[in-house]
Amino acid sequence: MGQLILISNVTCPECGHEEAHQMPEDACQFFLECPKCEVLLKPLLGDCCVFCSYGTAPCPPVQQGGDCSSGKE
Repeated sequence: MGQLILISNVTCPECGHEEAHQMPEDACQFFLECPKCEVLLKPLLGDCCVFCSYGTAPCPPVQQGGDCSSGKE
């Protein structure tokens, strides 16, 4: 498997602001506040985290072949 991508550009679905964010290597990030409009981003149905929903790269656990489904309701 290739090297993990640890930076993802996240685009806010509310205001369109795009910003690079460091992803945790061993966990999913369920919430992220947009630094521009302050809306709280949450994963879309079927995604494990905000990076998989709104980012340019999936979270590291998904990149490593996991599904990150633990912790989903």
